[in-house]
Amino acid sequence: MVDSMEIRIGPHTLQRAQERGANAGEIRDVILNGVTQPAREGRLRRVQVYRYERDRLGRFYPHKRVEVIYVIEAEVAVTVTVYVFYGEWESADADPVRQQD
Repeated sequence: MVDSMEIRIGPHTLQRAQERGANAGEIRDVILNGVTQPAREGRLRRVQVYRYERDRLGRFYPHKRVEVIYVIEAEVAVTVTVYVFYGEWESADADPVRQQD
């Protein structure tokens, strides 16, 4: 079970997170609390939508959706990458919409 597992965030994931507008805390939160979605063979994907309610690159976005791709290696969740999308989602798209820390 992921909630009792160590989470290792790789340097590639941290670099992509910084470029795309996420952080290590959100990556951990997504792995622990996000909604599971299909991923490519051997990989896992979890998704979480956060309230954003601010500008990014000159546009206002009410939400940001963080998707973490990871694998389980020797009972450690090891991140592969993170994707961040900005827009507006209904809570059913990745329930629940969480307040951003």
